[in-house]
Amino acid sequence: MRLLIAASGTGGHLFPALAVAEQLEDYKIEWLGVPNRLEQTLVPSQYSLNTIPVEGFQTRLSLKTVKILLGLISSVVRVRQLIKTHQIDIVFTTGGYIAAPAVVAARLQGIPVILHESNFLPGKVTRLLSRWCHTVALGFAGSSQYLNNVNTCWTSTPVRSQFLAPQTLDFPIPDDAPLIVVAGGSQGAVALNQMVRQCAPVWLEAGASIVHLTGEKDPEADSFAHPQYFSLPFYQNMAGLLQRANLAISRAGAGTLTELAVTKTPAILIPYPFAAEDHQAFNAKVFADAGAAYMYRQAELTSELLETRVLELLKVPENLSQMSQKMADLVLIDSAQRLADLIRQVSSK
Repeated sequence: MRLLIAASGTGGHLFPALAVAEQLEDYKIEWLGVPNRLEQTLVPSQYSLNTIPVEGFQTRLSLKTVKILLGLISSVVRVRQLIKTHQIDIVFTTGGYIAAPAVVAARLQGIPVILHESNFLPGKVTRLLSRWCHTVALGFAGSSQYLNNVNTCWTSTPVRSQFLAPQTLDFPIPDDAPLIVVAGGSQGAVALNQMVRQCAPVWLEAGASIVHLTGEKDPEADSFAHPQYFSLPFYQNMAGLLQRANLAISRAGAGTLTELAVTKTPAILIPYPFAAEDHQAFNAKVFADAGAAYMYRQAELTSELLETRVLELLKVPENLSQMSQKMADLVLIDSAQRLADLIRQVSSK
């Protein structure tokens, strides 16, 4: 069978798609991406990477909107030709703006599309084109309320294979020390970083260790030092880090939340305030309502409030344990296999 995977731009779109691709070794896979994006380095050499000049639509009409629309039309034509040339049987996409030409081209060619939507509030492309898909697989079970008259199923969101096996960690953290992991997303979060550094002395005095992933745009990243405070822009072994963590302070992207749920890591979630349609807040609310996390809007969170909440959690490990179990209830560990099985089922027809 021949499969076209359309996934581009961010780890949130690419990692789930790669996890599914790993489950379909007997399929001939073509990959659809965009030039100069993360897929150029993440997509392994065994997949043929095809690129198209598609961009996301702007909120205001302008001359650039016309350019983007022409690029979309051109991309649909190119994807349709790609489907014909490689005799593609089925398309799988993880959403985002690259999904638009993939779904439209597949519709024109009469082949099925499976679209995976990782966010609780489905993105604009998903809401617009979901009826042209055979199935929309959901990262959050409750997302079906936004997709009327659409065939949906809950598969959760796939994570990288490292998260499904025990990993080692190369930080000198005492075995009996609670570990706090702070991660502001792929770009970091300067305001959050500043707040954490204000709180850190009190948490460290309480016996905690801290791994603080600052991102690469924080000019004060090296302004605080302590033997049990580890500050670095990013860290490759996130699976090992979250498996060891007792508490995470984090943004609320769908991929990050899935990794927290798989590793059963309780969290304090601060949604990125400028996320499209405030979708991170929708994601975080699901986890907070389930009792797996605390959610604070960045505008309402103070260093005093954050400092106190973390200390309260550290002092009562039973509460962290309960949050950990509720994290596990929000995710399906075999998500990648479920999606692969769905692709097999649909393409076999």
